[in-house]
Amino acid sequence: MNIAKPLITLGLLVALAACGGTTERFTVRAPAITEKTSIAFASVEVRDVSLPTYAAAEEISLQMADGSLISSSDVLWADAPERAVALELSQNLARMTGRRVASEPWPFEAFPDARLEVRFAEFVATETGQFRASGQYFVAVPDDGRERSGLFDLSVPFNGEGGINAIATARGQLVLNLARFIAQNGLK
Repeated sequence: MNIAKPLITLGLLVALAACGGTTERFTVRAPAITEKTSIAFASVEVRDVSLPTYAAAEEISLQMADGSLISSSDVLWADAPERAVALELSQNLARMTGRRVASEPWPFEAFPDARLEVRFAEFVATETGQFRASGQYFVAVPDDGRERSGLFDLSVPFNGEGGINAIATARGQLVLNLARFIAQNGLK
């Protein structure tokens, strides 16, 4: 029997459930961007990010092997997840492309060249030490431009012994990986 898996699960469960009534909030720090990529648009609006109900909640959830989700009202994200993921995605795209990218509402007078929507089917940390995301993105382009969409299925490993901070780091890396994926597959 592999002893590592039960230790990861135990460490995460303890971190989620044993906070003893003290609410802790966890931030997601932006990972370093080491490469630049070009896109076909000078400006992009991240118009909408849609998360599953469990992922849109403040509580940090952990998916067990049987598919059930556990969470604690004592362990929360520091920001509303849909807002935070939209900001992370737009900031990552802006930093990696050097283009004008902002989340909704669009803050500039001139309309964006493209609008991006992301609909997540899955966005969760698992007891096996993976932060997983799957779903679909849509790129709307005005003036009869070539609109596009695509599916994504990504995961980032994390060390369960690192607790919630490891989950937050993995989430940040996953959103960066998604930004890279969309830039390369949907914004070219």
